[in-house]
Amino acid sequence: MRKNLKTQLISHENSIRKSNELSMAKLNQGLTLNQMQLLAFSIFCTQQNGITEFHKADFEKKFGIQKYKTEDARKDSDKVTSVKFGHWDPEKDYFDFWNVFRGMRYHAGVFHFTWTEEMIPHILELKDKYITTDLNIASKFKSSFSWTLYDYLKAHHGYWHKLISKEDLMRLFGVEKIKTYVDNTAQFKRGVLDVAIAEINKHTELEIRYNVEKEGRAISGFDLIWSNGKKVTSATKKQIKEIQSLIDIVFDDMFQYVNIDDKEDRQRAINLIQEIETMREFTDELIAITSEKANNLIQKAVWNFRELNRLLEKNHQSISTESRKKIKFYNWLEDRT
Repeated sequence: MRKNLKTQLISHENSIRKSNELSMAKLNQGLTLNQMQLLAFSIFCTQQNGITEFHKADFEKKFGIQKYKTEDARKDSDKVTSVKFGHWDPEKDYFDFWNVFRGMRYHAGVFHFTWTEEMIPHILELKDKYITTDLNIASKFKSSFSWTLYDYLKAHHGYWHKLISKEDLMRLFGVEKIKTYVDNTAQFKRGVLDVAIAEINKHTELEIRYNVEKEGRAISGFDLIWSNGKKVTSATKKQIKEIQSLIDIVFDDMFQYVNIDDKEDRQRAINLIQEIETMREFTDELIAITSEKANNLIQKAVWNFRELNRLLEKNHQSISTESRKKIKFYNWLEDRT
């Protein structure tokens, strides 16, 4: 693989996994962006809790969708439940097609999709090659073409370029029957390929460009060339919750610390509290930090917490029973790790 200098924060808690076969099977062909999102969220929920049941409000929140009406949900569900995936190997004279869903129902804002048996190995119990797509990243796409191309390239493990004919690329995007694109390759590039590449380059770890292949003066295909950036794991919800918990613990007993008798120790306690207060900005759910950064913040907050209680003991001021329990907890946690 070719490497680039981009660094992308990846949240495994907000990611879906799909087999390479599924990602190469043109699963998204012909789907609108909302329909792709509905399919992806169905996979996400199944991988989270084993069942594909979710509220419309959670789906809207995940992708920042506003005013997703029941009629929109009906049309999108109708399309998504008709999706098939298949494989074609002309050299072996082989092809197959399978339905993705056996059925679905929707009632009072709740979706419930049922997968076909053939689909399950491609989203659960994954052992062979598979791709991981962070929905926080994919939710930034405004074009369905971006999602299609992103999945397709990520499924090509170890590749750094892919020569693909114009016809096959149009079929990948599901626009092979749109006369404007068939007759005018420049319009296809502007309206489809360039749009997808621009969004992927802006929002993901990939950096893509292409060379045009020609037969005479006519464009016959495209050589897609891409590189991968460095992927860094983002902090988990558990880590962020732990930081918030430590902040709350310290501020619950704040008045004990700022009323220490010794002037120098009192000022030191105030400084320690202020350091912990600065960590509050990292607990906002819109703030994205790495897992390593979160661990460092937790360790620093624990150290400050212990130091605050040491100052209390030094000045012969009593530590609350609750604080003693918390100190023992963090001592035990550190010894355990």
